Amino acid sequence: MPMTDPSAPLVPVFDGHNDTLLRLEMRAGTARERSFFALADHDHIDLPRARAGGFAGGLFAMFVPSVRDLDFSRTLGPDDPRAFAGISQAEALDYTLRLMARALRIEAASAGEVRIARSSADIRACMAAGQLAMVLHIEGAEAIDPNFAALDILHAAGLRSIGPVWSRKNIFADGVPMAFPSSPDTGGGLTDLGRELIRRCDAMGILIDLSHITERGFWDVAEISDRPLIASHSNAHALCPSARNLTDRQLDAIAERGGLVGLNFHVAFLREDGRHSTDTPLETIVRHADHLIARMGEDHVGFGSDFDGCLVPGALKDVSGLPTLIDAFRRADYGEPLIRKIASENWLRVMERSRL
Repeated sequence: MPMTDPSAPLVPVFDGHNDTLLRLEMRAGTARERSFFALADHDHIDLPRARAGGFAGGLFAMFVPSVRDLDFSRTLGPDDPRAFAGISQAEALDYTLRLMARALRIEAASAGEVRIARSSADIRACMAAGQLAMVLHIEGAEAIDPNFAALDILHAAGLRSIGPVWSRKNIFADGVPMAFPSSPDTGGGLTDLGRELIRRCDAMGILIDLSHITERGFWDVAEISDRPLIASHSNAHALCPSARNLTDRQLDAIAERGGLVGLNFHVAFLREDGRHSTDTPLETIVRHADHLIARMGEDHVGFGSDFDGCLVPGALKDVSGLPTLIDAFRRADYGEPLIRKIASENWLRVMERSRL
């Protein structure tokens, strides 16, 4: 199939996961400090490159790393104490508030180009107006206290999505390690507090993200929640046996519940050999999409790039390379209606079904 005409309109992309707020915070005060509004030659997302790639918005994660200057996207082992050490609730809340404040300041300084979206209707309005929609997401709920006061306050400030765990244990659940090869069945599930967190999030209209939770935790959430199951940035375990990927049985459950899996662009979650190599063809992403669609149907797959938190294929480079990825789907005979579903429409529909 021929490549896209450069003059043709870009396919709008709503993406399930990025770590851009964290990356901006980590760059502050260093030689590589950058503005969200200025074109940069490193990292993955800024506003100029987002515009060039058709990036219309996504879930912007607020993640608190155990070590602030550690690049957790590359070669960390499943037992690396630097990356997976626990952090206190006070420390996590302080850092989460810094990341949320950064998002609010980006919105305020954007002259209307960026908007923090608090509902599905907000996202659709942003896309119609050409505004970049930021949905605030917590990756690992360490910032939430056992009495859930922080949850109420963060929700009032704009929080709309939570992953109960990153790949480390906390008071709510066990996180799945970055292990390869490994099953995602690596530890315990939800604690009593974790079960209460799920119930409260369901009642408040906060999305629950299952991408970093153990398989046991996945089934615990499926039992408690009545909403669609969402894994915002995960791939098919059948093609890449990383603990971070989803088994076919999990994929079946997501489809049955009307949920969604966001394709993760991290090379170690795409490759059969699990290597951290940018020499990974874009067709590898398409192969995972093929498997997910064959297993779940075309309404349950989206993008969950993990931009600014992962190592992407060299041909993609950053968010401005999204049209190149779209072309890879065209070469695989994905028609335009299906491409638009994967690029944004499936995410919007599952958010609406989730009462966001």
